[in-house]
Amino acid sequence: MAGGERARYWRPVELPGVDLLHAHYVRKSFSRHTHESFVLAAVTAGVEAFHYAGDLVHAGPGQIALVNPDTPHTGHAGVPEGWTYRTIYPDPELIRAIADDTVALRGAIGFTQPVVDDAQAARLVIGVHRAAEEGNALAADSLLRLVVARLLRSHGGRARPLAPLAAGAADAARARAVLEERMADPPTLEQLAADLGTSPFALLRAFRTAYGMPPHTWLTDARVRRARRLLDAGTPPAQAAVAVGFTDQPHLNRHFTRSVGVPPGAYQRGRGR
Repeated sequence: MAGGERARYWRPVELPGVDLLHAHYVRKSFSRHTHESFVLAAVTAGVEAFHYAGDLVHAGPGQIALVNPDTPHTGHAGVPEGWTYRTIYPDPELIRAIADDTVALRGAIGFTQPVVDDAQAARLVIGVHRAAEEGNALAADSLLRLVVARLLRSHGGRARPLAPLAAGAADAARARAVLEERMADPPTLEQLAADLGTSPFALLRAFRTAYGMPPHTWLTDARVRRARRLLDAGTPPAQAAVAVGFTDQPHLNRHFTRSVGVPPGAYQRGRGR
């Protein structure tokens, strides 16, 4: 990557259900996006800044950024020299299994704080990476379970309960379903609102309230997420781009990198496809 930036994204065979990212970014800026997995990111140098739940928060060395699935957030350098971090992306099913085995948390669970100041947990995250890099399956799996259990005990809780349905929530849900179905050929906001019997601005407000981002931003994020699933299945990036509604592969590359951190080709190779 340019300007001294570097990133490796991969799914180690030693850790089924887990992706890893080791990166150094300076000018990199993550657009507002979501993950289907949890995110545990241990910063080892510099500072990462990111918007989360309406706040701008920062994570530095010895701290861990924690993001729950389907939670909109961004990411950029908090200092001129950028930031370096090692990130673990565990599937929700794995987090649930570890919670069932170690803590008294039932039902939907998540992390209650976006940044945790826990140097020992950060060292465990780094240890997971190093063990996976060495092909040490026993150590990687053990350290992963130790750090997840530690963070669940200290900062785990019930996932945020659903807020009372705001005005327009039903329209937002219907709009989302239409965009899911027509991802490659979406309607305009005016067309979408007319089909739902509401106004464009009312739909815009309702959608942002329900999903944390406006419809066009949500659609880009949804396209990237669907493209990831296609890449996981072995679809070439150029075909995945067209299938989800991007103009061409460079269009996919730009948005994919701004959400995932690496281009789709590097992502696909890192997952052994």
